[in-house]
Amino acid sequence: MSTMKYILLFLGSILLFTPSKGQALSQQLATAVRQLEATPAMKYAIFSLYVADAKTGKPVYAHNNNIGLAPASTQKLFTSTAAFELLGPSFRYTMQLRHDGEIGAGRLKGNLYVVGSGDPTLGSWRWKETKDSVVLKQLLADCRRLGITRGIDGAIIPYSVGFSHQGIPDGWIWQDIGNYYGAGAYGINWQENQYDLHLRSGATVNDPVSILEDSDPNSQYINELKSAAKGSGDNAYIYLSPVPGKMPLVAGTIPVNERSFAISGALADPAMALTKAFSAVLAGGGIDNSGQVDIVPVNTSSPDNWHTVSSISSPPLDSINYWFLRRSINLYGEALVKTMAAQQGAPAATDRGIELLRNFWQARGIDKAAIHLLDGSGLSPQNRVTTTSLVQVLQYAKTRPWYSSFYHCLPEYNGMKMKSGSIGGARAFAGYHTARDGKEYSFAIIANNYDGSSGEMVKAMYQVLNLLK
Repeated sequence: MSTMKYILLFLGSILLFTPSKGQALSQQLATAVRQLEATPAMKYAIFSLYVADAKTGKPVYAHNNNIGLAPASTQKLFTSTAAFELLGPSFRYTMQLRHDGEIGAGRLKGNLYVVGSGDPTLGSWRWKETKDSVVLKQLLADCRRLGITRGIDGAIIPYSVGFSHQGIPDGWIWQDIGNYYGAGAYGINWQENQYDLHLRSGATVNDPVSILEDSDPNSQYINELKSAAKGSGDNAYIYLSPVPGKMPLVAGTIPVNERSFAISGALADPAMALTKAFSAVLAGGGIDNSGQVDIVPVNTSSPDNWHTVSSISSPPLDSINYWFLRRSINLYGEALVKTMAAQQGAPAATDRGIELLRNFWQARGIDKAAIHLLDGSGLSPQNRVTTTSLVQVLQYAKTRPWYSSFYHCLPEYNGMKMKSGSIGGARAFAGYHTARDGKEYSFAIIANNYDGSSGEMVKAMYQVLNLLK
């Protein structure tokens, strides 16, 4: 069957449904779901929908609502709402610059420590105060204010307390972890742990693609990129080598005749990137230093005995949550999961944060067996949640004093306030909508293992959700 005929058959099956004005909403939804499941795209797929009255929490319609499915980024709702409750809308991360020596004649006789607390916004371009140039300028000014004006005789050392060195959660796939959306979360994060790789394609399909430049100066690549048809989009991926010391592979395609096409990769060592950038800024500001960047020595003095040079706070949590949900930044979710664990006195590790998250929701009426989570962002294809549990999260949020901030964070799609989710073979939406008659609904809808394009599946799901309008 041709692609066009397939799409027409797929959409036609949905568009044939015209709800009767006399039918109850539950009947209309049931008919729409039956017709969706009868399309070729759903022959080997599974579909789940749960709709509740947002004011009472009573079910309006349920279909496969207690089957665990891959939720993709709708899983961020579990992390976002728990962070609002456990950390608070005003919570801020703090990064400190400290030293362990003496300052005299403009020189520091000792080391400088960049002390991180897991802030995922440090060096981000999304806020004026977090931009890399602003942060580095402040660190330089604070060194001068303290009397460090001529030089540093020690090293610049990145340091974070209690954060796991395993930045990438279990369950993430190789195709993701070398790319910006698969960046790990560490005690020190910088520029959202990403860098840009600039490419130039050929004039003909299958021509090789050249690498022009990148902002990760330590990287060299095995380049297997090819040129593809005009309009084919970004299908290029960076694959980190599973073998230590080997160069990463960059493969896939970008369209023909691109003079400077940017893709974004994941920084493998953001702490090193920050400390090297800081060393360069110090040198440019007339403060000579060795440029040496060390890990913390085993016999180092206690952080409690270090002197504070500078302290930089992140934007508040409600602002971080805005970008987390609106732009679906996976790094923010992974940082929040670790931070919630650390704030409860546990190690800042993904597994500890996920266990805390599941316990948090169990205490609020969600069966732990209904939410099998491996991360805080939904990137792992092994995550499984039910549409019932997603709606329970939405209903819980409505009862909290921070609800208006949470609601503001939600994106808008199809004229509805809802979080979207998309990974291979999975599309999902979860959110709120107020119908023309004033009735407000909470809903979650997930399709897994469908055939055909993601875009056509989204159109079909919108046809179902439109019945809530």
